[in-house]
Amino acid sequence: MPFIEEEPPRKKPAAHTVGDDLSRLSEDELEQRIAILRDEIARIEAVLAAKKASRSAAASFFRS
Repeated sequence: MPFIEEEPPRKKPAAHTVGDDLSRLSEDELEQRIAILRDEIARIEAVLAAKKASRSAAASFFRS
């Protein structure tokens, strides 16, 4: 009986890294990466908005 090596399953990345080779990913994997990036953009925008609000509040306080 010949021994057949099975290809090990590919590990799915936990996150997206800018510049990754995307050509080997399936449509589902690409859609998952898009969702990851959209969630990350929303998180970054929330932090940015909070920082802008904090700076604006500080500027108003010191102008008074």
